[in-house]
Amino acid sequence: MGDVSVGVGFRAAAGSADVLAAVRHVLTSTNLGPDATLDCLCTLDRKAADPAVRDAAAALGVPVRGFAVGELAAVDVANPSDRVHSATGSPSVAEAAAVLGAGGGPLIMTKWSANGVVVAAARKVS
Repeated sequence: MGDVSVGVGFRAAAGSADVLAAVRHVLTSTNLGPDATLDCLCTLDRKAADPAVRDAAAALGVPVRGFAVGELAAVDVANPSDRVHSATGSPSVAEAAAVLGAGGGPLIMTKWSANGVVVAAARKVS
């Protein structure tokens, strides 16, 4: 079992290659440290079955966890977004999902985006 949860938010046009590239960027970030291992990809529950995130998770050998909009909205995040709030009902998907996937653990990488995908990472609490 890994110690890092990666939250993923993505636009409908994003494909699994885009999600995979963004997650790999997080995993190679110097903020995570050399011993960090991936536990799961986390996202908004209604996006959890999307092939883009499912295929990326399968390529990485980890599960996808989905969280309800109310759960995501209850998490205090570093970079809330009015645009994300308008689209989803929560001011954050990636950062909030990462924290929830890590059992409330701290963000170790705030949101980063490329090609319609936003990712953030949190370290699981022991």
